[in-house]
Amino acid sequence: MTNSNKSKKLDLDFNEKDVLKIKRKIRATEYYGMQETFDKLYAQSGNGKKFNNLMDIISSRENILLAYRSIKANTGGTTAGTDGRTIDYLKEMETEELVNRTKRMLENYQPKSVRRVHIPKANGKLRPLGIPCIQDRLVQQCIKQVLEPICEAKFNKHSYGFRPNRRAEHAIVDFMGNANLGKNHYVVDVDIKGFFDNVNHEKLIKQMWSLGIQDKNLIEVIKKCLKAPISETDKQNNTTITYPTSGTPQGGILSPLLSNIVLNELDWWITNQWENITTKRNYKLSPTGGQSNKFRALRNTGLKEGYLVRYADDFKICCKTKDEATRWYHAVTQWLKERLGLDYAPDKSKITDLKVGSSEFLGLRFKLKQKGNKWVINSWMTAKAKDNMIKDLKDQIKTLQRNTTIKNVNLLNSKILGRHEYYKMATHVNLDMTDIHFKLSKMLYNRFKTKKKHTKKKINGRKVKKYEYVANETYKKLYGQYNYKPTVVCKMPIFPIGGITHKNPMGFQNEITPYSERGRELIHKNLECVNPNDLRYIIEHPIDKMSAEYNDNRISLFSAQWGACALTGHPLDVTDMECHHKTPRHLGGTDIFANLMLVSKDVHKLIHATKIETIDKYLNKILPLIEESRFRSFIKRLNKYRENVGNNSIVININ
Repeated sequence: MTNSNKSKKLDLDFNEKDVLKIKRKIRATEYYGMQETFDKLYAQSGNGKKFNNLMDIISSRENILLAYRSIKANTGGTTAGTDGRTIDYLKEMETEELVNRTKRMLENYQPKSVRRVHIPKANGKLRPLGIPCIQDRLVQQCIKQVLEPICEAKFNKHSYGFRPNRRAEHAIVDFMGNANLGKNHYVVDVDIKGFFDNVNHEKLIKQMWSLGIQDKNLIEVIKKCLKAPISETDKQNNTTITYPTSGTPQGGILSPLLSNIVLNELDWWITNQWENITTKRNYKLSPTGGQSNKFRALRNTGLKEGYLVRYADDFKICCKTKDEATRWYHAVTQWLKERLGLDYAPDKSKITDLKVGSSEFLGLRFKLKQKGNKWVINSWMTAKAKDNMIKDLKDQIKTLQRNTTIKNVNLLNSKILGRHEYYKMATHVNLDMTDIHFKLSKMLYNRFKTKKKHTKKKINGRKVKKYEYVANETYKKLYGQYNYKPTVVCKMPIFPIGGITHKNPMGFQNEITPYSERGRELIHKNLECVNPNDLRYIIEHPIDKMSAEYNDNRISLFSAQWGACALTGHPLDVTDMECHHKTPRHLGGTDIFANLMLVSKDVHKLIHATKIETIDKYLNKILPLIEESRFRSFIKRLNKYRENVGNNSIVININ
């Protein structure tokens, strides 16, 4: 310990080698030491390797602990299976007990029955979901983590659903590009009838084998997952058990990956007939890297030109002529039946000329409109999407009226923000949202009209009332540019439904993947300043017993800090962050914006830690994350906030 004129200081000696050693240790144990393994699986799969010993990786301690962390972070962990257990059951286990029990399960896997529940679909019907028991979910997560990098190396670039770093926005851009730039104005829609319930198990296993997944022990475990008994309880509390012979139950962790494996064969069958077709001659790429020279030559053949875009089981083929679209329609429906044993719904499958009619995809309706000499794609919310939004918001408004709390205001705002974030890619979203706003504004006014404080003001010699309302920091940041007078409930403004403008969606870079260093660099470069899902999570999860100002400022801080820790600069995990008072409340600090900052839990503990061993523990966790060039400035800022709360400063001597 050394003393300073200003304050006492804790002197923790680290030489440069020690700091670098800690950094290497953290990097080596990223994802519990599994990142290097996943990268290797991805690279080997891309090179055509056959994998026949995957169970050793799946049942490794590191993979099990990573799976547990993923399950714990998922909100679905609070949902019980047929045994009534949730994630809390796993949390209570000691680490080694959790690992050993999971290993024993994998050695002789016998899944428990799956609890079937029904949730409403957009069309008013019910969708069956299968909820496995929590330990079976852990097993499935262990398997998914190892299979995903293998499959990602083999999946088609035009597949976007249930894949890491890909989302609906990317599929929309691909589709719009085909219509706008590619001038493919005919769209083939084929609706697969009951896809998730009709997947052929034997065919799926063969498809996995052809992808290189040839570990027979793993195949047996997956077969048991697919054939796990389904338990369903009716309204009279009668339980029936069924044993599935086909399908991948929606709700299981493995199901999305398995469904992509099934349809991956369709993806490649379509793209190999035109876009990826092998030709005897090697055609020169265009200056932009396109294959226009190759396609120009192919158009002189009898081949049918078509471009695929798929999101889960919803796919489209874009064509230039009606004749090509008709040929694709019949070819695809026949192939699905003969190759995958899947039927299609004739009433939902069709061919659309976008100049005349419209086509729906992922909640948006698309149609071509003439602009000068060009045809340009325009998009709106579908009628079904608008109706669903109105119903959802009406239900939440009624809930808010019955139980007028800040939490319910936040839930309503979260629903509005979520719809805005998704539908802002529609070119006419402002018209759609304005229409919805008009339909709901009277309901909001009638249910929450209160005595408004007002001041009288003279305009051109005439007295008028200027209503005053609360416009907090979050509202100003998100909707301050819109000329809406918000409805205020619990001193919080409800977000304006019509407060939105169109934003062009961003396409996907095919090099992006979490399973290569280059891919991860691109992910980091392409991160948005603030993830809308993170923002919604913060809105929906206010801190209990804290002021409305405090909880609102948490939202504003997350945006202002670009979703990063105020001290380390690293991205914050919204489930693992805390809001720090720069001047503590017991010293007169308040919940105003300027007195708060968001930091990770480890950093927050380090700011308030007083014991040497505690400080040592958290320094060893945090320092390896700090770039060497920022090391001294980090310690300086850390000490500033430690001194503000009345703690000693820390001195680290680097020899």
